Amino acid sequence: MRTITVVVPWEEGLHLRPAARLVKLAKSVHSTVSLKAGGKVADARSILSILLLAASLGAVVQIDICGVDEVQAQEAIVEIFEDVLDENA
Repeated sequence: MRTITVVVPWEEGLHLRPAARLVKLAKSVHSTVSLKAGGKVADARSILSILLLAASLGAVVQIDICGVDEVQAQEAIVEIFEDVLDENA
């Protein structure tokens, strides 16, 4: 199991576009991915679950990844949170 902590970089918070990217990623890997923020837990395969976290700009999100391809999943998730320029375009 891997746990990473990321900070929401988007001015609009963890909104629909990055949430959709997370769901697409979570559905493409064999690992289980969950997000935790503000005392709430979200299943990364559910866009509604992610949006209900209501993670705003600067919010700290803990992401737990467990499974056979957790290293690849972690790298892809970090890339989503670092890819701020694409989301603001």
